[in-house]
Amino acid sequence: MEIVFSSIDDSAARFRLMGASQPFANALRRAMIGEVPTLAIEDVRIYDNTSALFDEMLGHRLGLIPIRTDLDCYIPQEQCTCEGAGCDRCSVMFTLSVEGPGMVFSRDLIPQDPRAAPAVDSIPIVKLTKDQKVVLEARAVLNSGRVHAKWQPTTTCGFKNYPIVEISERCDACGQCVEECPRGILVVKGGRVTVAEGRLEECSLCRLCERACLNTGIGEEPAIRVRSDDSRFIFVVEGDGSLPVREILQRALLYLKGQSDSLCEKIGEVSGVTGDEEENE
Repeated sequence: MEIVFSSIDDSAARFRLMGASQPFANALRRAMIGEVPTLAIEDVRIYDNTSALFDEMLGHRLGLIPIRTDLDCYIPQEQCTCEGAGCDRCSVMFTLSVEGPGMVFSRDLIPQDPRAAPAVDSIPIVKLTKDQKVVLEARAVLNSGRVHAKWQPTTTCGFKNYPIVEISERCDACGQCVEECPRGILVVKGGRVTVAEGRLEECSLCRLCERACLNTGIGEEPAIRVRSDDSRFIFVVEGDGSLPVREILQRALLYLKGQSDSLCEKIGEVSGVTGDEEENE
């Protein structure tokens, strides 16, 4: 298996996964969405709320604010010695005290740990008019998107099969397929239709070009064929700012490896063969 990045930064990445099956590619997608833990506000204690929002709606909005997460500093509550009581090892406290008029933004959430500040400081929470105020305390805990969407570290995470476009010698460069292609993948060059340089990965596998070629009435088979490679995939991942995209991918791969090792161990226990014996065989 091989991963090749087309582009990557802290907020987004585009890469090719090669030498893998479609079930594995989907497992990687699901792991990035639901198995990489992040911090999110879970408990809110409201002391004063005279805004237009009910307390429940205010708490819901606070829970959806992405929080920068250092996974080396925090552990899930079920693994903490405080047994869910809340401590600085498994949770982080926030305070918010704002009086109107004005908009309350995510930057108004003051974290106990500066490393766990909101990932985006300009997220609007509620608009206050004169004499309205919001005073509260909030506690963020570590969990995964499998439990609730607010713990998902990604906003977009998907993949598609790598496209393969084949153009036969029967092509007469009529240009019908070029006009029909919605993403500008094809061009007429040197008396033939060909794939535009650097545009192959943009193909959506819609096969409108094949239909356009058949509509010309030249032969019963289209001169252009579009198919997918079952062992190569194009991934697009965008993070919400709580974790760098590179770390999201690394953590997801480590999770899959851990699950695989655990499965092999269980199979070994059932069959009576240890991992070392399996390697020797």
